[in-house]
Amino acid sequence: LTMQFATRALCLAASLTLSSLALANNDSPVGTWKTIDDETKQAKALVQISESGGVLTGKIIKLFANPDVLCDKCDGERKDKPVQGMTILWDLKKNGDAWEGGKILDPKKGQVYSSKAKLVDGGAKLEVRGFMGVSLLGRSQVWERQP
Repeated sequence: LTMQFATRALCLAASLTLSSLALANNDSPVGTWKTIDDETKQAKALVQISESGGVLTGKIIKLFANPDVLCDKCDGERKDKPVQGMTILWDLKKNGDAWEGGKILDPKKGQVYSSKAKLVDGGAKLEVRGFMGVSLLGRSQVWERQP
């Protein structure tokens, strides 16, 4: 009876720990996100966001429609490189309940914009904004967290 109780208690403790870790993860954009095309409203890509030293970086890990596309409109080191595997989001730092001060690349246009991001829907979605100059002039996308 005591061993059975101890086993159940251990399982419950492990379950609660894993649940709290899963909830804590929703407080951070770290993870995999599905992007939705603005025009077609179809799934476009999976972006893996990671954090190092309090700074977020996002890399395209999967393109759904055209996985072999190259960034032909990009400049510099990204010119004619595969978009799949490319870092498109960088230098985002936490500021209150948002991440700001970063940059985002639109591989279709080859343009780099200022960027900020904010978790919405309890961490299930990430509102990502790219803009030039003031934040009012830009475009937002809502990315969906993936398991």
